[in-house]
Amino acid sequence: MLEDAETVGTLAVMPATPAPHVLVVDDEPIVRDVLTRYLTRAGYQVSGAGDGEQALEAIGAGHPDVVLLDLMLPRVSGLDVLRTVRRDSDVPVIVLSARSSERERIDGLRQGADDYVVKPYSPGEVVARVEAVLRRTGATAASLACGAATIDPAAREVRRDGRVVHTTRKEFELLHLLVRHPGQVFSRRQLLERVWEDSWAGATDTVTVHIRRLRAKVEAEPSAPRHLVTVHGVGYRFDP
Repeated sequence: MLEDAETVGTLAVMPATPAPHVLVVDDEPIVRDVLTRYLTRAGYQVSGAGDGEQALEAIGAGHPDVVLLDLMLPRVSGLDVLRTVRRDSDVPVIVLSARSSERERIDGLRQGADDYVVKPYSPGEVVARVEAVLRRTGATAASLACGAATIDPAAREVRRDGRVVHTTRKEFELLHLLVRHPGQVFSRRQLLERVWEDSWAGATDTVTVHIRRLRAKVEAEPSAPRHLVTVHGVGYRFDP
């Protein structure tokens, strides 16, 4: 699986499958920010647009692999964006809308949407919908390798020696975050904020416990880890 990878130490990034680019189009900054965090954590490149004109400019210039599109947009409506995109492109479009009637969902799909998600929604569900659309189009997030363990962001799987290693959701997100930033030291509080979205200092033992569990799953010698390294007095880093 990794024979053609460009390898640095034991960290391998598959150049043939760069991280897909997701464009998030919504006029609410908090919505864009939340979806960006979840998608970035899942291994995608993410950019945003706050209105229909910006969306069309971004689609023309950035060639995203999938578009998350709100219908209630200023300047140019989401449906007009969708119609314009469909005249010129087959980029997958997932509509995110508060319009929940059957007629409106059918209309969105008939206009060319690949999927239709009704607000309010779970950001995790949106990530899963993106993964499903990209599987159908053949685009996947780049795989990463750490020693004998391989991380597949699209499938949200960790494999070691070819076998799937069970990880909880937070274990996967913690490992993925560290491996995507080789050599960067993260404090326990930073990891809480990035993975748990919690900055309460009293919860830092949670990070310690999760690191210990991950070492048991991906390190050849968990008691003498080579990759998930403790930086005493600070936190943790991933060493390739």
